[in-house]
Order: sequence, then structure tokens, then C-alpha cells
Amino acid sequence: MRHIWILNHYATYGYGRHYKLAQHLAMKGYRVTIFAASTQHGTGRNLILGRENYRVIDDGSVKCVFVKARDYSTNGWDRLGNMIDYALRVITASRVFGIEKPNVLYASSVHPLTWLSGYFIAKRLNARFIAETRDLWPQTLVDMGRLRKDSIMARLLYMLERFIYSRADRLVFTMPGGIDYVAALGLDHSKAYYINNGVDLEEFHRNKSTYTFLDEDLDSQDTFRVVYTGSMGYANALQFIVESAEIIQRRGFEKILFLLYGDGYQRRELQEVAELRGLTNICFKGRVERKYIPNILSRSDLNIITGRHISLYRYGISLNKLFEYLASGRPIISNLECGYDLLETYQCGITVKGGCPEALADGIIKFYKMSPKDYERFCRNASLASLDFDFGVLADKLEEVILG
Repeated sequence: MRHIWILNHYATYGYGRHYKLAQHLAMKGYRVTIFAASTQHGTGRNLILGRENYRVIDDGSVKCVFVKARDYSTNGWDRLGNMIDYALRVITASRVFGIEKPNVLYASSVHPLTWLSGYFIAKRLNARFIAETRDLWPQTLVDMGRLRKDSIMARLLYMLERFIYSRADRLVFTMPGGIDYVAALGLDHSKAYYINNGVDLEEFHRNKSTYTFLDEDLDSQDTFRVVYTGSMGYANALQFIVESAEIIQRRGFEKILFLLYGDGYQRRELQEVAELRGLTNICFKGRVERKYIPNILSRSDLNIITGRHISLYRYGISLNKLFEYLASGRPIISNLECGYDLLETYQCGITVKGGCPEALADGIIKFYKMSPKDYERFCRNASLASLDFDFGVLADKLEEVILG
């Protein structure tokens, strides 16, 4: 029996990419242990409040080891300290829980320090080392203007990136163009594979029918409901939704209604802007429990994704929400111009010009005016596309990487 350790700072118990992949690998006969930080990103909750260094949750198929890490509330020094806590303490944890050594060490780069910890643990335990890239470090920060390309920190991160890509036995990228990225670095891209994020279709459809979210706006048959779910931060660029809502209201389309579910540090600011501009076609619904998301998305007329217009997306995107959107069987509109555009590939939505609220408004109006036949075609294609990204399918791909 193969034993796999998955290192992901922000992994969660019961849901999320790595827990779902671990579940499916366990059904194939693998033994999987996930190592994550005790702090829950997005909620501020810490699973370890006492003096213990680890908390273990084992449901019989997947074991989750939560490593004690300090609390943080912003993207400041405390969060950096939290990353360092995890990176160092997961190495210590590998000695505590390493009686039964893993065959494979799978380290996911929500931040690159996890790679480094994974590499050292794999070397010590003589395990195969697989490095997963979910965000291109430091290229993401450089392209978003948060880090200068010639800064000392950027140079160190580029060096770390090349080191890991060279030393790893296998590379997994969640964005389709990851193989191109490795090739552009002049490194061996034959060991690079693509496994995007996904959705648990069985759970999605069960929750859709079991947990009905009470909301009069979602029930309204007189409006065309444009729905957003998720975080409301800098990277999500929801100002484009607010600006497109203003354009649509100014053009006199009274039946188009924007419903935004989620929270984040920019929510209050966005809400204030909408109120100041007198927008009556946009509602901020606040945070909702995850179990209600499938029902909410499936009752929309159009689901929307926004983000910043940056060149990094030429390698493709791997947003978690995209696959829940697909599973809802509703069309998708996005302003994330990208390579390997899944909306175009599967003909399940449209991508408009990035950074342009007018283009976003035009795209929404296009769906609003669309014939029932064309609209149903987009819906059908979204449902079909979701089948390719069920976690059972993705676990089969991961097994090929493990055995390759």
C-alpha cells in the first residue's frame, strides 16, 4: 500500500482540493496524511488554542495533522510569521508522525516555503518528491505590482522556484500553461503535468437539493440574476462589477440584478461606493455557509467572475469557484482574459475584455437578450464541462503522476 503525505498550509478537513483528492486516493487503496496549519484561512479560526503542538483528525480514510501556527488577521508580518511557523513545524511534525514513512511527499505551493519543507522531508525519508504549483511565485506578485522583479526578495523567490523545479521528481500545475512556464525557464518540462482545481459533483448536487438558501431576490422571476460568490479582496477586483452595474442601470435595464455573496476586506468599501452612486441593482448579501453555495449558484441566470487584467493569466487560470459555477449548469461571464480559456474551450460562457467595465456590461446584456435556445446551449455545456473536473477524474490523473 502506498502512503502519501500532502503538505498544504491552508488545507481543510472535510472539503477543499487536497482533502477531496485524498478521499478518492484512499478509495483506490492509498493511505493519505494531510499536514496543514492550525489556522483556518479566511475565518480567523485556530484549531489549537492550548499548548499542544498538533491536532489530529482521522476519519478512517484520510488523516489530517494540523500544525500549531500563530494567528493573523492581515497580510502583514503576523501572516509571514504564520507561514514560517508552518514551514518549520511541519518538518518537526514529520519526525513525530514519520514512524510509517511515506512513499510520496506531495507539497503544494500556496506559498513556496511549503515546497522547501517538503523537499527536506522527502530527502530525509527517501520519498518521491512532487511539487504542486497553485500560484506562480513570485511571478504572481510581480505581475500584480506587489513586488519589484529586481528586488532582493523577488530574486530569492525566483532562485527557490528554479531549485524546486529542478529537484522535484514530478511537477503538477493547476493552470493549463504550467508546462509552457517551465519550458520558458529552460528547465525539463517533461516531468510537468496539469491537474486543475475541481468540484465534488456528488456533494454539490446533494447540497443543492438539501440546503435551500432563503432569499427573495433569488426567487424573483421578474429579474435576470447575476450572481457572484466568494472573497471580496484586491485580487477579485469587484469594482468592475459595481461599475458595470452602474452602466447597466444608466442604460435603463431595470430587470438585471447583481447578487454578491461573500465577504472580504473590500466589501464595505464596495458597498459604500454602490450606495454613493445610487445603485439599486446590486445587493451585497454577506458571507453564507458553504453548503448553500450550490443552491445559490443553481438559481442564478448568470454567474460572474472578475479579476485584475494581468499578463500572468496567459498560462491559464485555476479558480476554485469556476468549477462550482460549471456544476451549477448556468452560463459564466468573466473579465479574466487568459490563455487556455476554459469558457471558450467548452463554450459554456464568454470572456470579455479585461479591465473594461463597459465590456463586462455589454456581455451581461448579451446574455440577458439571448434567445432561449442559445442560452440553454450554454447551460448544457457548463454541466458537461463540470464532468471533466470532478475530483474522481482528477484523482485518476494524480494517480498517473504518482505511478509515472
